[in-house]
Amino acid sequence: MSMTLDKRAALQRFIPDAGDGPAGAPRSLTSDAMRRFRSNRVAMVSLFVLCFIIAAAIVGPWFIPYDYETPDWSAFTSPPSFETGHYFGTDQNGRDLLARTLHGTRVSLLVALIATVVSVCVGVLYGATAGYLGGRVDSTMMRFVDVMYALPYILFVILLMVMFGRNVVLLFAAIGLLEWLTMARIVRGQTLSLKHMEFVEAARAAGVSTFPIILRHIVPNLVGPVVIYATLTIPEIVVTESFLSYLSFGVQEPLTSLGTLISAGADVIGVADWLLFFPGGVLVTLLLAFAFVGDGLRDAFDPKDR
Repeated sequence: MSMTLDKRAALQRFIPDAGDGPAGAPRSLTSDAMRRFRSNRVAMVSLFVLCFIIAAAIVGPWFIPYDYETPDWSAFTSPPSFETGHYFGTDQNGRDLLARTLHGTRVSLLVALIATVVSVCVGVLYGATAGYLGGRVDSTMMRFVDVMYALPYILFVILLMVMFGRNVVLLFAAIGLLEWLTMARIVRGQTLSLKHMEFVEAARAAGVSTFPIILRHIVPNLVGPVVIYATLTIPEIVVTESFLSYLSFGVQEPLTSLGTLISAGADVIGVADWLLFFPGGVLVTLLLAFAFVGDGLRDAFDPKDR
């Protein structure tokens, strides 16, 4: 009897009590990555700033007395003032710059979001298919990617805008359908290592066909790299859209974007500096926040740091 009690006591030292909960439960890779991300102070502060800018762009226009296109006939090129309610000042047409900056941020983020979703969907499917099939199919598909890389990216987008007209929908498609190239390369490289894993071999031995294996087994295991690169792609698309708007090939009036506001502000630098500094400051803050969040996610999901 004493021997049985001693064995039970010895086992209690190594088997965690059920009441301990998470202390004895294994953590998933995703939860471990999120814990590491939350411990990154710079990334968390950047995430807070990013969420604040996005929230301000979405709900901010409801809390200011001016909209982005109605002029204030008593204030043309007025500097920032708390007395008049134009906290960022007004432009040459008397339109409130704060309202236009918030609306421009919303448009720029919308372009970046939709274009990123398009590029992720195309790049993931293309790269996963090429990597899993391998052989001549892989070589042919990736040579096409190399040819697309050789084309001037901005020139190609401008050519599409000139040929089919300047509208926001085409801008979404043009940027998104050209941003998938790097995503396809990243996904292909990850797929080459995943397709020889045991769970893929088991699915293949069970008679599962090619594309269900890609969609059900390969793509779900690419979430980490895809999320990281998508986070780093959004600021790149914001810059691209701003550059196109700066060249007058992007968003057109009466809509506005950060690039359009910066282009208008650059023409009056030295006369109405606030027209450049406020939209430019929002754009720089937005890009830095995205960059730090992307770096934090990359460090959190990096297998070398686990």
